[in-house]
Amino acid sequence: MIHGLTTARTALFDRLSQTLQQHPKRITAALAALLLTGGGGAFAVASLAPDASDLPVRMVSYPVESLAENVVLDQLEAPGFSLFRSEQVRTSDTPESLLQRLGVADPAAAAFLRSDTPVRQNVLGRGGRVVSAETTDDHRLVRLTVRWVPDDSGNFRRLVVERTGDKFASRIETARLTASSRLSGGVIQSSLFAATDASNIPDAVAVQVAELFSGNIDFRRALRKGDRFSVVYETLEADGEPLSTGRVLSAEFVNNGKTHEAIWFQEPGATKGAYYTLDGESMRRAYLASPVEFSRVTSGFKMRLHPILKTWRAHLGTDFAAPTGTAVRTVGDGVVEFAGVQNGYGNVVFIKHRNQHVTVYAHLSRIDVRQGQSVEQGQTLGAVGSTGWATGPHLHFEFRVNGQHQDPMTMVAQSEAAAPVSPAGRAAFERLASTMRVQLSAAALIQQASAD
Repeated sequence: MIHGLTTARTALFDRLSQTLQQHPKRITAALAALLLTGGGGAFAVASLAPDASDLPVRMVSYPVESLAENVVLDQLEAPGFSLFRSEQVRTSDTPESLLQRLGVADPAAAAFLRSDTPVRQNVLGRGGRVVSAETTDDHRLVRLTVRWVPDDSGNFRRLVVERTGDKFASRIETARLTASSRLSGGVIQSSLFAATDASNIPDAVAVQVAELFSGNIDFRRALRKGDRFSVVYETLEADGEPLSTGRVLSAEFVNNGKTHEAIWFQEPGATKGAYYTLDGESMRRAYLASPVEFSRVTSGFKMRLHPILKTWRAHLGTDFAAPTGTAVRTVGDGVVEFAGVQNGYGNVVFIKHRNQHVTVYAHLSRIDVRQGQSVEQGQTLGAVGSTGWATGPHLHFEFRVNGQHQDPMTMVAQSEAAAPVSPAGRAAFERLASTMRVQLSAAALIQQASAD
């Protein structure tokens, strides 16, 4: 029987061998199908394999060459960096004190500043000039730059002190100022200047605002708490740093509930511009409200006790308190009728205007015009002083009509306005006015946001 089984098994293997040789592709496909359908079983068997943590572990190590081979890391050169700082020159500055405020510790640089002629002439003792320094990370000076505006040409000067190796050299360059505009505003709590200070608005801009609306608002007596203003003004920049302020481009002032607006506009083909209301009416009058920039009136047109004669008598003019040397300007176009010394007036200038109007400027410390000279409104004719019968520095200002003294403030208020925007310039004016309305609205929003 066993012999029979062996014979049958041999015959089966021979038959399978012949079939595999005759149909190799079919057998291969059948095996593949069997493996695919039996995958689950394969995975089940695999799960019965030994735990990996029980298998033997073999450590393999290879030497790796260091990228910093033969280099001591402490000796690698660390990257350097520069430090920058800006300040303003003080009149009392020495080279050492200036460099100290700039964070510079460099005796060689201080010695150069002390010995260099351009630095001595344009930096030391020149208070208010903008100075910036570039230093190394160990506070040695690399470059010192000083910028200032020398005149009204629209240019600025740049003095550069630069290190080359162990030596310094200086040079002076001239470049063009760049004008940009800024928006701001404020709310009156006590005075105009207190409000502009609180809003970081330059004094030069505050003075222009006061001058601009002085014909409509008495800034000495008529301001109310809660009055507000918005202003768009120029800043003049040098290398991206503001050096000074330019003119007010537009402004709005709400005084006691009444809104006053102004915009600067230059007629096409005109040599200079002027201020107008946003409706195109000129804000320029025949006479300025004051012969000095916004100042404090110390004695008006009235009876008073004379400070020297100690008797009651009419004060036939207006006194403006101001420091000695403050510029005095003519309030209107005219011709110098007299310029010299005259009794209690001291140094005095008489300007003859049209319609038999004459203005008088007394107690001057200096006179800048001569008899017979034609002058334009706003032109400087001298400076505040205390010559003649004066107890202190101030300007005595008079207004005469046909030889009779008149109240200067009344005459200014009654003076006629200049012509409005011409028909030829109306289209350009309307475009500018539209832009300025948007900017003033934005300035008002900035003011409201800062108040909140």
